[in-house]
Amino acid sequence: MAAPAHLDWPFFNEEHRALAAQAGEWAARSFGDSGFVHHGDIDAECGDILKQLGAAGFLRLCVPAPFGAHERLDVRSLCLMRETLARRSGLADFVFAMQGLGSGAISLYGSDAQKAAWLPRVAAGETAAAFALTEPEAGSDVANLALAAERKGGGYVLNGEKTFISNGGIAGFYVVFARTGEAPGAKGISAFLVPADTPGLSVAERIETLAPHPLARLAFKNSAVPADALIGAPGQGFMIAMAVLDVFRSTVGAAALGFCRRAMDEAVSRAKGRKLFGGPLADLQLVQAQIADMALSADASALLIYRAAWAKDRGAPRVTREAAMAKLYATEAAQAAIDAAVQIFGGLGVTRGSVPEALYREIRALRIYEGASEVQKIVIARQVLAEEG
Repeated sequence: MAAPAHLDWPFFNEEHRALAAQAGEWAARSFGDSGFVHHGDIDAECGDILKQLGAAGFLRLCVPAPFGAHERLDVRSLCLMRETLARRSGLADFVFAMQGLGSGAISLYGSDAQKAAWLPRVAAGETAAAFALTEPEAGSDVANLALAAERKGGGYVLNGEKTFISNGGIAGFYVVFARTGEAPGAKGISAFLVPADTPGLSVAERIETLAPHPLARLAFKNSAVPADALIGAPGQGFMIAMAVLDVFRSTVGAAALGFCRRAMDEAVSRAKGRKLFGGPLADLQLVQAQIADMALSADASALLIYRAAWAKDRGAPRVTREAAMAKLYATEAAQAAIDAAVQIFGGLGVTRGSVPEALYREIRALRIYEGASEVQKIVIARQVLAEEG
């Protein structure tokens, strides 16, 4: 696998290029060509990857100084890591991403005590983090959250459910968004740091998805947390959630880019090695057109992703439009590229255990989580309409 040519673009400095090289060598050594092959116990596999990432120092990118690698979260570094890991292992990308997303609210808005208690453990890979936002009746419509946090005895008592929670069942803590009622809708939501062993918090159901990742439905039944579990101020939960997604949404596009690049690697290798009609598959113009589309998708995705990441790292307060464009384009383009790779592989492309088949399952969820593609279009349109007055 060649190093991506976009590392020479002006979005990056030497530190980023060194990180990409280090991460690429580590991922190749750790996963080889079998990173998409799993052996049944996904929880244990995630735990092992978490420890490896922590020992290698890469999880320090997921939290800010003094516990992490940079004064504040460096989005370009996060994107480079997700692109690199996704190219080798969808599960490794998942584990890395959740450490950042799950602890993001603490990194951005947590108290000094909250940061000191949890961020060193996140950076070391000692505990898994989780971002508990989605509910059975509230996915893209975050303002419609129903899980309630009632003030009681100097703290809060949580009642309700969350669902499709990544790292559900294996996380050491959850950042939970709940309705505290300061105002209707989005202005009445707050964020809480809830340890996994909090009484009344349980895993109601483990959820199996196309790609094997640990997901769960969580139940909160009179789960009491102290007042200092509140992240930020009461009623700031929606703002906190959107700020976290503003940082990490571009990284979803980066993971899709990693999957897209791996699909292109596999398709090119197959096209060069497979004989058809007296010559290599790569001699067929229709196959060449598919490979050209993959290459175009990869470069266009990279431009959008690293523009958004660069803008955020340069101090832009919000990159809502740029991040939405990056996620939307990269995930949709990667889906098309992977589908083309499956087609080039023919029957082998839909055979369980092949890389194209694994990529086909991995990519699908990225078009849904952290804002479905349709929602990204609404976000982009509203930004454009607002800019036009």
